Amino acid sequence: MAVPLIQQLRVGGYLLKQRLKGNKRYPLVLMLEPLYRCNLACPGCGKIDYPDHILNQRMSVEECLAAAEECGAPVVSIPGGEPMLHKEIDQIAAGLVAAKKFVYLCTNALLLEKNLHRFTPSKYLTFSVHLDGLEEHHDRAVDQKGTFKIAVAAIRKSVEMGFRTNVACTLFGQMTAEETAAFLDFCTNDLGVEGVTISPGYAYERAPDQEHFLNRQKTKTLFRDIFRLGNGRKWRFSQSSLFLDFLAGNQDYHCTPWSNPARGVFGWQKPCYLLGEGYAPSFAALMEETEWEKYGTGNYEKCANCMVHCGYEGTAVDDTFAHPLKALKVALRGPRTEGPMAPEIDLSRARKAEDFHEHHVLDAMREVDLTKRDLRWFAQKGIDVPPPRQPAGGASAGAAE
Repeated sequence: MAVPLIQQLRVGGYLLKQRLKGNKRYPLVLMLEPLYRCNLACPGCGKIDYPDHILNQRMSVEECLAAAEECGAPVVSIPGGEPMLHKEIDQIAAGLVAAKKFVYLCTNALLLEKNLHRFTPSKYLTFSVHLDGLEEHHDRAVDQKGTFKIAVAAIRKSVEMGFRTNVACTLFGQMTAEETAAFLDFCTNDLGVEGVTISPGYAYERAPDQEHFLNRQKTKTLFRDIFRLGNGRKWRFSQSSLFLDFLAGNQDYHCTPWSNPARGVFGWQKPCYLLGEGYAPSFAALMEETEWEKYGTGNYEKCANCMVHCGYEGTAVDDTFAHPLKALKVALRGPRTEGPMAPEIDLSRARKAEDFHEHHVLDAMREVDLTKRDLRWFAQKGIDVPPPRQPAGGASAGAAE
């Protein structure tokens, strides 16, 4: 596992403290989304489907640091949107590093190289660059040619300047096991990154491309094929050995969504980073008021095929802490790639999916002056426009450009 010893010790100490306190639900990684705006529109992404008013919102530096303190997780992941679009992202990162949080700043790297001078190398800061395969596959996944070369150049510069640098790869149905193995060889042997975070993609219902999402059986089969090819190739993963074993179908884990709570511009997101089905005003309220038993594979239709790290890595880490010898065995030998898989979770009793997205958007837009672009967004979605805010005097403010 390509995670520095100091980080392993700090996280291990945190886990021990939680166990001694008798806590059954506690955060491990804060998913901090200071903005939803992105400079790409990937076909498999369902995170950026908002009107301009919402995409233009930003969490302040103070709000970000307060969220990290309130949550208390030892690790902070900063996804988005694209965090490098936030004008104060360097201050956010510096504040979290000063608080001795292990920060993973997730980026598509289009703006990374020219902004590296704003950051200081630290054992607490990692740039996690999204690469969804080698050049052809990555550029297709993000729907923009040339992005792979820009990202690779930024990675090389980041490594050269002494920054901890990681690659994050999301697998849909875009690559075969052989192509994924070649990609992992490239990351390990050519780029020389600290490690790779790899995960199947989540089937966002609002993603334009619904064709290439993997179901659980296909995910397990693909990862078994990948790990079989990886025997002896010394790939470095920034994940627990038991999570990788889970991806290969050898662990019957249920997700622990509270282990990766999400804080974004709307508040604390219920129940997890992938599903926005309500928002809590505080972390304490999120933990106390969320009906956790209503979610997860087997409980909710939207969770049926999910095997994403932000839901299951926390489960795997907890299992690692409880069964260190099992985890060590997998770490030394690699995930098992032959024999029967762990029993699959019964999906027959899962409750039907509900759509909350439009409700959140309407709530956020009721008290603002809608631009023409906002109005076009509502028209494209076939949604009734919320009543415009009435200025003093009673006349409608109208739609400004």
